[in-house]
Amino acid sequence: MAILHPWLLFDADGTLFDYETAERKALPATFLDAGLPYTADHLQVYRAINAEVWEAFERGEISQPDLHLARFQRLLDALDMTADIPTFGERYLYNLGHSPDLIDGAEEVVAELAKTHKLYLITNGILAVQYTRLSLSPIRDYIEGITISGEVGVAKPDPRIFDIAFAGMGRPAKKDVLIIGDSLTADIQGGHDYGIDTCWYNPNGRQPGLSIPITYTINSLHELING
Repeated sequence: MAILHPWLLFDADGTLFDYETAERKALPATFLDAGLPYTADHLQVYRAINAEVWEAFERGEISQPDLHLARFQRLLDALDMTADIPTFGERYLYNLGHSPDLIDGAEEVVAELAKTHKLYLITNGILAVQYTRLSLSPIRDYIEGITISGEVGVAKPDPRIFDIAFAGMGRPAKKDVLIIGDSLTADIQGGHDYGIDTCWYNPNGRQPGLSIPITYTINSLHELING
């Protein structure tokens, strides 16, 4: 795949960072920190709850601070457990931030792309997690900058977060920017609505399910450098 865009605007979680692996490490560590029992089934319960609240966040129905507390309150209620929710949440964010696992091939692909392109991150993640994770990651030196919804107060697909990212990039022309991400609603819809080309990272071969124009679709990050 020959990428002619000088700027590549990458999503973070699920595109470069292996969020599922980080989550799989962080959740049991947090239960341990709280002195609560943990089984593998708890992860599936959490993922279902977490997906629901993040979707509500993307729709503007809940703030990120409320999201952060609500997901753990709902999780512990579902498991019939109790803990101090703010403390539980903070320990989870600490454990998640210290799990800078990458998608297979991400480091190699980013290093190669950085030779010919400028790379920037745009993420709906939480401020402390994303900065910590990036600082601990081997890709940190290849990234020009990062715009984080938890820091700027707006989230993809809202065009305002793209305005902020473009300002951080030095305001390139929209034709010079390609967004690459795994979320059809946040990354692809957001990028399309903002007027930039989109690349859907779809490693599981999902059907789009939405009538969103997609410029490119890839199943592996290596397609960005190997075609």
